[in-house]
Amino acid sequence: MRIVLVGPPGAGKGTQAVRLSEELRIPHISTGDLFRANISQQTELGKLAKSYMDAGNLVPDEVTIAMAEDRMAQPDAENGFLLDGFPRNVSQAEALDELLENENVTLDAVLDLEVPEDEVVKRIAGRRTCRNKSEHVFHVTYSPPKKEGVCDVCGGELYQRDDDSEGTVRKRLEVYHTQTEPIIDYYKAQGLVVTISALGPVDEITQRALGALKRDEDAK
Repeated sequence: MRIVLVGPPGAGKGTQAVRLSEELRIPHISTGDLFRANISQQTELGKLAKSYMDAGNLVPDEVTIAMAEDRMAQPDAENGFLLDGFPRNVSQAEALDELLENENVTLDAVLDLEVPEDEVVKRIAGRRTCRNKSEHVFHVTYSPPKKEGVCDVCGGELYQRDDDSEGTVRKRLEVYHTQTEPIIDYYKAQGLVVTISALGPVDEITQRALGALKRDEDAK
C-alpha cells in the first residue's frame, strides 16, 4: 500500500506511522528522518537543505520533494510506503502525484487522524521534559510523575519546553490549518481520504486505522 498520513500536531502521527508500517510491512518515510539522514550523510541535498536551515530559512519545496523522490525509489519502497510529514502543502501533493504518475503507480489512501483542537493543546501543552540529558518526558494528565516537577527516572527537574507552550501550540495549529489541512480537500477530490478518530488508547487507534484502510481497500 502507498499511504499518506496527515493530522494536526499532537495527533500521534509518529507513533501510528511506526505501528502501521510494521503491520503493513511497508517503510515509514518521515520528513524529519529524511532531513537528518541527508544532512548526516552530507549528500548534495543534505548540504543544500542545511545551507537554508543555517541561514534561518525554510527549506524550499523542491529540495524536500527531491529527498522524498530519492527515498521512494529505494528497493524497500517498491511495493509501498507510508509518508509522514510529506506532502505538507498542496504544491507538494501535486508534485507527489506527478512523481507517482511517472512511475505508473498511485496512492491507495490518505489517512487523516482527526483530533479536536482543545485535545491537541492539552496533549502538547501538558508535556513536561527532564532538564537532564536523558530528557525523559512526562505529562501532567496522561503520565504524571510520582512527585510534581521531578523526573521519576533520574530525579531531574521537569519543565515545559518553549515548543510545548500553549501559545506555540496554537501557532503551530494555525500553520497546519493554513498550509497542510488544504491537502485533505485536495485528496478528497480524488476519493482517497480515510478519516478516523485519533482519540483513545494507542493500540485501539492502530486497530481502528487498519480496519478503516482495509474497508477502504475492499470497497475499491
